[in-house]
Amino acid sequence: MKQTEIDKLSLVERATAPTPGLFVKLRNIALALAAVSGALLASPVALPAIITTIAGYLGVAATVASAVSQIAVKG
Repeated sequence: MKQTEIDKLSLVERATAPTPGLFVKLRNIALALAAVSGALLASPVALPAIITTIAGYLGVAATVASAVSQIAVKG
């Protein structure tokens, strides 16, 4: 796919287009980190404030990384 064709894709078309292997691995790692973050934030045990703060930031970073990785298009 040429760059001019990639530039004309809508967001839905980009999300369903083939993704390069590196970004597939990055997306899967980010989804795992988001799951760990969610588990830490939802744990019934009282955790130190620094752990919950780090888990919150980790969740945001993982969500952004997985979204960006999903929209990458194989050229």
